[in-house]
Amino acid sequence: MKIVVVDDDKLVCASLKTIIESEGDITVVGLGHNGKEAVTLYDQLQPDVLLMDIRMDIMTGLAAAQTILSEDTAAKILFLTTFVDDEYIIQALKLGAKGYLIKQNFESIVPSLRAVHAGQNVFGQDIITKIPGLVSHEQKLDFSAYDLNEKDLEMINWVAQGLNNREIAGSVYLSEGTVRNRISLILEKLDLRDRTQLAIFYYKHQG
Repeated sequence: MKIVVVDDDKLVCASLKTIIESEGDITVVGLGHNGKEAVTLYDQLQPDVLLMDIRMDIMTGLAAAQTILSEDTAAKILFLTTFVDDEYIIQALKLGAKGYLIKQNFESIVPSLRAVHAGQNVFGQDIITKIPGLVSHEQKLDFSAYDLNEKDLEMINWVAQGLNNREIAGSVYLSEGTVRNRISLILEKLDLRDRTQLAIFYYKHQG
């Protein structure tokens, strides 16, 4: 797996390279220190995953991601930042980033890179717990294009609020098995992998 790392702190870049390359099958093929370099390195090296900071001089990570994804919609970008900022999370989700991690969680970096490379979305627990709070439940969503009915939408609402199967079952007076089956069918309809992706899908389609 080929990785490009971009962070305005050169020491962080070097540390990340050491951590990542401790895994024998992963190579850091390029290091950059601002968004402009990220765009250039991505274009030149075509990494499997771009691991990038958000706040950087010259060009931010978000601006770089927008440029890269406008030219390559299949680009796999994983943000690594010290900022759990609602606006950053919103922009990252809308841009189509594959993940958003907090720098303090260094032990999760390599597993997250592998997950993103495998096609999964990865959001650290700090981020997942914030997503429901970013969702406005007052808007009437039109999911008819996704073959979802009102009961499906209600179930998605519960999942987006962070409730588990037992809590949802208690709220809608269904068995846990029925709730689990309904959520599985919804995931199948939307071609999503898990509940986290479902919550993110819900948020991104707020309009």
